[in-house]
Amino acid sequence: MCPGCRSPIDGCICKQANVLPKTDGVVRVSRNTKGRGGKTVTLVKGLALDEVALVQLGKQLRSACGTGGTVKDGVIEVQGDHTAQVMLTLQKLAYVVKQTGA
Repeated sequence: MCPGCRSPIDGCICKQANVLPKTDGVVRVSRNTKGRGGKTVTLVKGLALDEVALVQLGKQLRSACGTGGTVKDGVIEVQGDHTAQVMLTLQKLAYVVKQTGA
């Protein structure tokens, strides 16, 4: 069911369910501390998934790392410095992964 028009996906009037972000096919994993009070988070960007699939993948990554996190604006945030574990998990799921930043 489409969340926008409440009709089946095949007969969607508003076409919201079919809109996916444009990416180059590479998932980028980085570490960030800015604006978080010195706390480190691992960011996963560049996934061409809809919101529901993104939340499911975020849950899978958080459970693989044994930590918390969230999904905001198409970016998965995993609490802590788990770049290696996140990259390994995404590679097992057949994504092309690249580490960005220092």
